[in-house]
Amino acid sequence: MFSSLFVFRGRASPLGEFAVSVAAAALVIALWELAARAGIIAPQFLPSPSRVVVALWTMLTEQNLVWHVAVSTARVWIAFLLAAIMAIPIGIMMSSYRIVGAALEPMIDFIRYLPVPALVPLSIIWFGVGEETKIFLLWLGTFFQLVLLVADDMRRVPQEFVEVARTVGANSRQVMTDVALRWMGPTLLDNLRITLGWCWTYLIIAEIVAADSGIGYVIWTARRFVKTPEVMAGVVVIGLIGLVTDQLLRLLHRRLFRYL
Repeated sequence: MFSSLFVFRGRASPLGEFAVSVAAAALVIALWELAARAGIIAPQFLPSPSRVVVALWTMLTEQNLVWHVAVSTARVWIAFLLAAIMAIPIGIMMSSYRIVGAALEPMIDFIRYLPVPALVPLSIIWFGVGEETKIFLLWLGTFFQLVLLVADDMRRVPQEFVEVARTVGANSRQVMTDVALRWMGPTLLDNLRITLGWCWTYLIIAEIVAADSGIGYVIWTARRFVKTPEVMAGVVVIGLIGLVTDQLLRLLHRRLFRYL
């Protein structure tokens, strides 16, 4: 079960990979707990896992954590879907037509290097302090990265595939749907999975803007009162949501692209 894990590019059974993942996570948590109990790490800086679990249970039962999680998840998915709906066709057009790429790529390269926290004041001026600002900041951190990834995926479609499709009489729409999109499908889904993770990383920034709900708000409020276990509990919740989402998208990838 485990021997192939030590072979270069070897294939292991799903059960073997799962067992190694669980064992590695358990080892890290155990070392963390031992270090905290031994006093190697001050609890105000890094509380033990057991204290984090207690804080998490308190937040679930007494502080409406489930509601905050639902609010944050909705914000992230709305912003991410908006980014994807815009980025996929724009990225495809940028790679398919040189004039579109020449017009848009320099501006996109410029904007994607701008730090999102620096744009918080402008976003408040433009949209106020409501939901629009939070979704805009999440969208901003996702769209400009995703559109270039989509454009790169489209550029990697082999030119000979396009030429063969033209030879057998395919028009531009058929080349796009039957050749390009089918070829770039696996990498496109991978890039969507990666940028969804990036969208979650901007959650704290988005939810400190006059927020009264969301995981970011919970973490920021706990930080203000130096409640480190609650801060860690909020971070762990985000990590768990990301882990579950990522595994579901990996499963979808395997189901859709069995030929890989």
